Amino acid sequence: MALRSSACVLLRAAVDAGLKHHARGLRFTAVLGHQSPPQGPMPNEDIDQTPLDSLKKYRSYTRYVRAAEDADRKDVWWKTYRKYRDEEKKEAVELVNIGLPYQRPSRKTEVKERKKVMLENKKNPEMERDNRLRTFRIPLDRVKTQWEQTNGPYHIKRLAEHYGIYKDLFPMAYFMPQVMLRVAYGEDSSAAVHYGNHLTPSQAAQAPRIHFEAEENSLWTLLLTSPDEHLLDGEQEYLHWLVGNIPGNSVSSGEELCHYTLPFPARGTGFHRYIYILFKQEHPVDFSADLRSFPCYCLKQRTFRTLDFYRKHQDIITPAGLAFFQCQWDQSVSHTFHTLLDMREPVFEYDRPPVYHPPQKKYPHGQPLRYLDRYRNGADKTYGIY
Repeated sequence: MALRSSACVLLRAAVDAGLKHHARGLRFTAVLGHQSPPQGPMPNEDIDQTPLDSLKKYRSYTRYVRAAEDADRKDVWWKTYRKYRDEEKKEAVELVNIGLPYQRPSRKTEVKERKKVMLENKKNPEMERDNRLRTFRIPLDRVKTQWEQTNGPYHIKRLAEHYGIYKDLFPMAYFMPQVMLRVAYGEDSSAAVHYGNHLTPSQAAQAPRIHFEAEENSLWTLLLTSPDEHLLDGEQEYLHWLVGNIPGNSVSSGEELCHYTLPFPARGTGFHRYIYILFKQEHPVDFSADLRSFPCYCLKQRTFRTLDFYRKHQDIITPAGLAFFQCQWDQSVSHTFHTLLDMREPVFEYDRPPVYHPPQKKYPHGQPLRYLDRYRNGADKTYGIY
């Protein structure tokens, strides 16, 4: 109460003295001037800083780091920013793994095998000769296969976390994409989908070719969705493709629940994410409730939510594969809205306010010569422009 009374007195005094514009500053000064005493000794409070030359010097970076580590181990009443962040991480809810069980290879085992391969390569005279003559070639397909079998799923998971895939599709959950999903657009498979690469809507106009390694009697579900595309609700998605009960890796033999439609990111909304998710089924699933009409070009029917779909069938399907790309508006999107969706194309634009210019001076002393160009096409009377 005393602090509030003193602030009010200063505010009235400022208004009476004609300091109306500075009254707010005085009010904040009165509030900030009241500081509660520290709960204990402040850092470096016992050091006398007046004789700087006589202060003890570290004389080396190693000694400085050692002293900083010793000071960090001491129990103090105040907390550093790192300690606050560590407490927030401890309080955060741990994410749930909803995918297939995965055990990352041991780093020690990988290093041991790598050293063994290096010793064998050094004993190979042909490789030594090719390396010396600079004609040695590394088979990239072999390297990619080895990456997919070792650290590939872990790296793809980190990329998905970077792009917010799990956060938007599976809140408080994640999965390790152990099945490598290969998606390629075009007759010659020239436009491949990786993990966040850019494709145009024209390149993704037709359904792609899907390939993945699968057992002969296994069943799968393929999903293509976009969490950024919905025009009315940011929490909803638009379903672009859904195929269930896929035998093995033959997508064409599966049950098409919603036919493929090309991406249609609205103009002015930037890049949108288009995500392929491959689910592994334990047995055949009845998808009659998820079946869409054919052809389906109604956005209301295509409104979808991956989390609701997974919760409905979580006892039967398990996410196992992932691939995604980014897409932004081009001329083909206008044709999609007008012809296929039969609606006006939404355009998002930023209305920029007109540039403000102060009233022109008749005799602008000290102004550059281009000063007159600011008022050349204005409605007001100008001076010195003929």
